[in-house]
Amino acid sequence: MKNILLFGAGKSATCLIDYLLVNAPRQKWHVTVADHDLMLIRSKTGKSYYVTPAAINIQDEAARQQLILETDLVISLLPPPLHIIVAKDCLKFGKNLLTASYIDPEIKALEKEIEDAGLLFMYEMGLDPGIDHMSAMKLIHSIEKKGGQISSFKSYCGGLISPESNDNPWQYKISWNARNIVMAGSSGAIYKEKGKVKETDYPHLFDQSKTIQIPTLGKLAWYPNRDSLAYMKAYKLEDIQTFMRATLRYPDFCEGWSTLVKLGLTDDNTKIQTDDMTYYQWASQNLKPAKDLSNEENIAHFLGISAKSKIIRQLKFLGLLNGETIHQGTLTNAGVLQNIVESKLAMEPTDKDMIVMIHEIEFERRGITTRLHSYMIVQGEDHLRTAMAKTVGLPLGIMAKMILQGKVNLTGLQIPVTPDIYNPVLKELEEYNIRFEESFE
Repeated sequence: MKNILLFGAGKSATCLIDYLLVNAPRQKWHVTVADHDLMLIRSKTGKSYYVTPAAINIQDEAARQQLILETDLVISLLPPPLHIIVAKDCLKFGKNLLTASYIDPEIKALEKEIEDAGLLFMYEMGLDPGIDHMSAMKLIHSIEKKGGQISSFKSYCGGLISPESNDNPWQYKISWNARNIVMAGSSGAIYKEKGKVKETDYPHLFDQSKTIQIPTLGKLAWYPNRDSLAYMKAYKLEDIQTFMRATLRYPDFCEGWSTLVKLGLTDDNTKIQTDDMTYYQWASQNLKPAKDLSNEENIAHFLGISAKSKIIRQLKFLGLLNGETIHQGTLTNAGVLQNIVESKLAMEPTDKDMIVMIHEIEFERRGITTRLHSYMIVQGEDHLRTAMAKTVGLPLGIMAKMILQGKVNLTGLQIPVTPDIYNPVLKELEEYNIRFEESFE
């Protein structure tokens, strides 16, 4: 019997837990799911004979280390800043680790120790990052094998609400970690376009009205995602002219979010006392309202827009223009905003989400320039078994199975960019309707 330990039972864990428990009898696994919320664990695991729920505080070192000591493989779906605690324990007790999160400087600093210990820490094994790396590398290797010279690589991905559930002025509902949504883009973005390195700072990241046409869906807006340049080496495309990774949203979302950034409502540095503050006072804290104007008119005047504009409708939808008291103690603006979006942009039980990913690669072969489009659209089943939960969780589950079956020879701190990882994972994902369509021009 092999033991798997999963930290985190939140939004992204649902389909991973389903996968592990369906495979447990045949693979002879026992799964421990650890989270601070016992009711949440039980809602995801049911009464399966193959699972043990463990309600623990992740900061409780003794409880955490005891679980890690007793397992064969650790999967972490904790909030990103907490992975390092688990990673250090895995290093201490000689356990392999899987997570869907980005490699950050803290884990990078342990790279040599992980390699020396002969362990595999597979990071970025989810959707974005994860499926994006695997599908892109499969295309890149295929083009290069046939003698193609790549000049441009662009990759876009977005977690969106499905068209039939797209019924609010934000054109958005939350299918994953709300904190990540609020902080998205806060470090700005850097990418390469036509030989020039381009940087976009956070205040202007959502300004741009750049769009891309998606088959069967129409136009989606995009904004560049974090540090694209860091992946040029991983993809072995250091010399190409254009390299960009970007996030997809419906256009209205980008316009609205740009407004929240301008109002200072995504700031996560300064703490404010909210107990006697109304939502309008909070939303207008960085402007000087005129007494003879209504709340809508004041905000509209500051933003240079009409009081009847779509953006004002969006702010109203979030409840930012009313006189209700926030009453949530001391929080940062980002903390207040997170609570608001979790409430106002929540998915209803019948709502479905949607994942859209598209790669655009330009290459030359035998004197002919070709542009390859490869796209994937995945629909969720409901508000629990979302497309997001499927595409984040299933790659982790498949990778866990490969490791426990002894099919993975890699060690060290890795991301999934090699054929021995991406070929079997992408092949099995197709069984769950997670597949790409390709076209050439």
